[in-house]
Amino acid sequence: MSYDFPLRKIIHVDMDAFYASVEQLDHPELKGKPLAVGGGETRGVVAAASYEARKFGVRSAMSGYLAKKNCPDLIFVKPRFARYKEISQKIRNIFLEYTDLVEPLSLDEAYLDVTVNKKGNPSATLIAQEIRQRIYDELQLSASAGISINKFIAKVASDINKPNGQKTVNPEEVISFLEGLEIRKFYGVGKVTAEKMYRLGIFTGLDLKAKSQSFLEEHFGKSGPFYYNVVRGIHHSPVKPNRIPKSVGAERTFDENLSSEIFMLERLDNIARELEKRLKKSTIAGKTVTLKIKFSDFTLQTRSKTLPFFIADHALILETTKELLYQEKLENSVRLLGISLSNLNTEKKEKHEEQTISVQLQFDF
Repeated sequence: MSYDFPLRKIIHVDMDAFYASVEQLDHPELKGKPLAVGGGETRGVVAAASYEARKFGVRSAMSGYLAKKNCPDLIFVKPRFARYKEISQKIRNIFLEYTDLVEPLSLDEAYLDVTVNKKGNPSATLIAQEIRQRIYDELQLSASAGISINKFIAKVASDINKPNGQKTVNPEEVISFLEGLEIRKFYGVGKVTAEKMYRLGIFTGLDLKAKSQSFLEEHFGKSGPFYYNVVRGIHHSPVKPNRIPKSVGAERTFDENLSSEIFMLERLDNIARELEKRLKKSTIAGKTVTLKIKFSDFTLQTRSKTLPFFIADHALILETTKELLYQEKLENSVRLLGISLSNLNTEKKEKHEEQTISVQLQFDF
């Protein structure tokens, strides 16, 4: 199939159970055992689970209580983010030996544009194999990869042969690959959206492709054009080496549920101070303040307010957060509070810096 837009060679590298694998690497006695990185059984939340734990249904973002219920032999370890960042930087240094176009999504995954690369290797598939082998040889950790013509397909493909595998979707295979894909495996389609699509008779990429753009806009709003395009292999977003955050936040889970708004304000004061540190460290300010509230029954609520000016100061953040807290009476006790700032002063800069590759290249994936 020929495309009327520039193609790229994109690799999405995703470390396998990264936090848990690092813990098993540093503590050999944990190898082969069901492991959860997180805050423990009573109040904590699972940040990552080993593949041994995943067999019992343990997943990230699951409560520690439920995780232990699913897997009675589960071992909890406290996260060591400094260690994860250290290893993540070593992985990133390997990426940078192949291309400067590296866009980290988190500590354990990144996009690489190897259309033109430092090794002069025309095969993105072979580059991905080499990178994964180097990560294993140098750090004793396994990674999976997806390779294709854009970020969306590479991201989806990296999950196909996990763990410790890779999947290449060549240009001529893109449409058939997307048409046969279950809709819940489309990156950006979460549980709620998938259920909505099921109700509309959309179960696969082929079903999605059969819907018009106006139909998708009617039912999914601004996401409609995105779904319409990606199922046709169209996703122009370039790999951005200096990825600018859309929001900056901080949150805390409490040892005991809070029912008093006075106690909540004390905690929010500390969270606002932490947020101010993060903002000033990156010289970022924002206009939209969002208060995140997780209740004792695990229901989640967010409340937002957009100001006419940029803020980064603790006092102004807290003042707006206080207004949001009292905006509506709390019907339940609270286990987690968070504050984030979005609508940042970096967004115009990001739009200005965006560029696209404007040459058509011969491909050997």
